[in-house]
Amino acid sequence: QARHRWHFPPLVTFRHHPIIPTPAPIIHATMKLSLALLAATLSGTDAFTATNNNGPRTVTELNARQPIMAGNWKMNPTTEADALNLATGFTALLDEMTDSCAMEEKEGCTEVVLFPPFPFISKVRDIVGKSGISVGAQQVYYEDKGAFTGSVAASMVKSVGCEYVLCGHSERRSVFSDSDANINMKVKKVLEVGMKPILCVGETQDEYDLGITQEVCAMQVSKDLAGVSKKDMAKVVIAYEPVWAIGTGLVCDSEAANDVHKYIRTVLTKMYDEEVAQATRIQYGGSVTPDSVDALMAKSDVDGCLVGGASLFADKFARIVSFEKE
Repeated sequence: QARHRWHFPPLVTFRHHPIIPTPAPIIHATMKLSLALLAATLSGTDAFTATNNNGPRTVTELNARQPIMAGNWKMNPTTEADALNLATGFTALLDEMTDSCAMEEKEGCTEVVLFPPFPFISKVRDIVGKSGISVGAQQVYYEDKGAFTGSVAASMVKSVGCEYVLCGHSERRSVFSDSDANINMKVKKVLEVGMKPILCVGETQDEYDLGITQEVCAMQVSKDLAGVSKKDMAKVVIAYEPVWAIGTGLVCDSEAANDVHKYIRTVLTKMYDEEVAQATRIQYGGSVTPDSVDALMAKSDVDGCLVGGASLFADKFARIVSFEKE
């Protein structure tokens, strides 16, 4: 299929920071703590058994869970002019892609969300909102107001047009020491003010090497969604982001990602029920590219992608959003 493409010069460049290994004693202590917490919160060995049906997504599954593609710009680009240029180029390119149903309000079509830095949110929304694209905030604080210098309240970002908020992104967890307790309060605050959280979970390289991916994801999901009602789960999106694949160029194999997504649904079944587990949209995040998106989106339990670096290039992100359904 022919695709209309615009090619833009790189707007930004950035350096990826190396992952600092965690000392072995801390890793093993974390693993023991994870297992203990899971034993207390999830009963039954079947909660740890993921099925292996990695077949193509059916029309029913695709329509039941609307695909959602999100672009997390992180601390990029460096100027407002570049941010508006990126937003303008992206929306214009999608409008030219006649074979894409992105942003159309019908079953099976893709929901698109952009997460610009705080200073650019309003003007980016003015540009992309005309094309049906939503905007979100990369993070909020759980207090409503007060002496919290440098923090932003959920009500503030809602007032400038945000519909979504990222909660628990690995960079907030590692660089800014965002704890599960704080993430849980943020998730509930986002829901309280009428927005939708995208809860990010995932294992580090060390945890992956130890073979405790499922335990880590179960612990984070269980803690971060504590106290969230079944009704409010209709507004929650989960993003599985293996930390070792974020910004490294490494991509989790699509079948392995699908298995983790299926496992997360077993955790949701234990916490809520099968209805919630099957209705919740789960994105994959971690160096998603135009070359990897089709295989990921062909999987039965991958409902979208949370895209970092590639979302800073209009043509790359437009291709990701307009993934080819297999």
